[in-house]
Amino acid sequence: MAVTYTDAEIARLLVEEKPLPEEWPQRFRRSSKRGHDERELSVAGREGSQFRIVFRKSRSNPLDFPVILGVGVPLSNRLFRLRRYNGKSHEHTNQIEGDSFYDFHIHMATERYQLLGGREPREDAYAEVTDRYGDARGALACMLEDAGFIVVGPQTPMFFLPLEV
Repeated sequence: MAVTYTDAEIARLLVEEKPLPEEWPQRFRRSSKRGHDERELSVAGREGSQFRIVFRKSRSNPLDFPVILGVGVPLSNRLFRLRRYNGKSHEHTNQIEGDSFYDFHIHMATERYQLLGGREPREDAYAEVTDRYGDARGALACMLEDAGFIVVGPQTPMFFLPLEV
């Protein structure tokens, strides 16, 4: 399996400025899929990268959610997952390190995990436990803080974010 992005390229994509328009919370596209509700928002980076925020939330368990930051891979229809902020709804095991945990955790794309290959690439299969959030809204706030997002215009208070379905 080939590496799509090196660790240095992943770091560059994370710090690339991603301006959010003033009314960005209302621009999420909604859909429903197999027991969860989903919202997506496309964001153009200042250096030309095409990013997408994907938010899924289980209809039955409020702790079962991911907030995903992906980037479109040029000349393909593939979304490369840079970060995934997961709820506390399942046990996670880092396959290379062999450590397991059941907690809120942040998945991070790495070169090493891209090389594991398999039928479906799992570039973001490595994760670390976090205490920075305790719900989906907090996970989205962490992702915005971690990944170079800039709100254009007046700041949108976090309680207005479109996470309730």
